[in-house]
Amino acid sequence: MKKNTTKVKILFSIVFILLLLGLLVSENLAFSKEKAHKQVTQDLIDLVKNNPEIKQMLVASITKAKKVNPDLKTNPVQSLSDYYDYIDNAVELIPQNILKNPANLTRDQILQSICYFYFLIDQPLPELKGKGLFNHSLQYYPPFSAWVHRFVNAWGDFLNTEKSWDQKTYQGYYNDPRFGLQKGWYESSSHWKTFNAFFSRYLKSIDARPIASPEDPTIVVAPADSVPQGAWAIDKDSNINVAGGLKIKLTTFYNVNDLLSSDSQYKNAFANGVFTHMFLNVNDYHRYHFAVGGTIKEKKNIAQNVALEVLWDQQQNKYVPIVSTGWQFTQTRGYVIVDTGKYGLVALIPMGMAQVSSVNFEENIKPGITHKKGSMLGNFLFGGSDFVMLFQNKAGFEINAPKVKQTTTKTDQKLADIYQHILMGEKYGVMHGMP
Repeated sequence: MKKNTTKVKILFSIVFILLLLGLLVSENLAFSKEKAHKQVTQDLIDLVKNNPEIKQMLVASITKAKKVNPDLKTNPVQSLSDYYDYIDNAVELIPQNILKNPANLTRDQILQSICYFYFLIDQPLPELKGKGLFNHSLQYYPPFSAWVHRFVNAWGDFLNTEKSWDQKTYQGYYNDPRFGLQKGWYESSSHWKTFNAFFSRYLKSIDARPIASPEDPTIVVAPADSVPQGAWAIDKDSNINVAGGLKIKLTTFYNVNDLLSSDSQYKNAFANGVFTHMFLNVNDYHRYHFAVGGTIKEKKNIAQNVALEVLWDQQQNKYVPIVSTGWQFTQTRGYVIVDTGKYGLVALIPMGMAQVSSVNFEENIKPGITHKKGSMLGNFLFGGSDFVMLFQNKAGFEINAPKVKQTTTKTDQKLADIYQHILMGEKYGVMHGMP
């Protein structure tokens, strides 16, 4: 009897030990699985674990996105774990330009992949109202916005490797006429060993982008291939009136001196002047040039948000970026102040958009150096971008780029371009000067 009891105890002990080992193995497998994430994903997992508020908001944003677009094909992220898997893939995604429908050139993968990343974190959250953010969505909320910076930098590092570029990727862009690779504009494709080398490609020669009236200082040229978005008057207090800006009584404003650094001696220099900006799409030539000639007075880079507003257009079954005015005031950017002489100071402000947190200036962009109109200023790396210009009152600037008719659908009417796409070096506006 005692022997049987002893055997039972031994058997029980063995079973218990096996169960315990099973649990330990299971925990170790789970731990290993968690550690298998890419580093930037693990950074997010740690952030979420240590900050329940951010976890709650990220889950809420994903849930809202699912309600806006429940289609699993175009919105595969349905949970927090899905989001982690998505980030693992996104941080080493090669932006290939495989058109889903050759008859509809707007539905390419490259733009949709950018927009989708932001769609998931651009949902309005009531708990972020009243916190002084540009918009009450998670992408603007620190420290989550700091993590977005880390993601953008990690993806940028990958796009600087030869793993990000191959013949299939090149062929996809070559076949798309919007990229202009068949027009003989650009340097030899043999120079492109990485995606970012392709994206920041050089022109074969300046003849590919003739500079309008190069000897006429009154003519302002487009600093980049882009679509002009319009011009706004700056008042005596350096404000422009834009929907969604800082509320002063019943009107909303943005203050243009916020575009420059707080220690800039020129931050209040553009009162009573003009604010204008233009949008670069992913297919555009992404090097930017001097829109006017003159001597550099000041240069700076400012690291802030790397955000993008996005809508889901159910009718067109695609994500649509919002090219609004206002988000630029908290966005990662650089600026160069140019003294044109007779027409005063002009601020040239390349603006990072979405995954474009890299705003790069040429080595010869230094205070005291004079540059001609059309000279190289710098370049963006991957994504769509924006370019802002500020003119002083004495310039008497007027935008006169060619316009197009607005589209008629409700969604498109809100986002419609009222100006034609123009190439770098083409006429953008004129400085009439003051009488």
